[in-house]
Amino acid sequence: MSDTPRIPPRSTSSYEASFEPLLDSDEAAALLKIHPKTLQRMARRGEIPAIQIGKLWRFRASELDAWMGNPAGRSSRSHIDEKDRIA
Repeated sequence: MSDTPRIPPRSTSSYEASFEPLLDSDEAAALLKIHPKTLQRMARRGEIPAIQIGKLWRFRASELDAWMGNPAGRSSRSHIDEKDRIA
């Protein structure tokens, strides 16, 4: 055995406070009120923040919230050009 002292693990409560659980496609799609397949397609294209684990997609609620609040992250279809308003 080594004489190196062991570092005790962090307490569970401090770990849980810093860890954000990942949402699956169904949960994230429900938050965004879109179909899960649409969400997965957007993730494949890099249009939405996502993590791919094998064949599965996972999402952080905080990143989805930031993405929704960021006008640059929204779909161009939701943006109405000034010239379209005048017509």
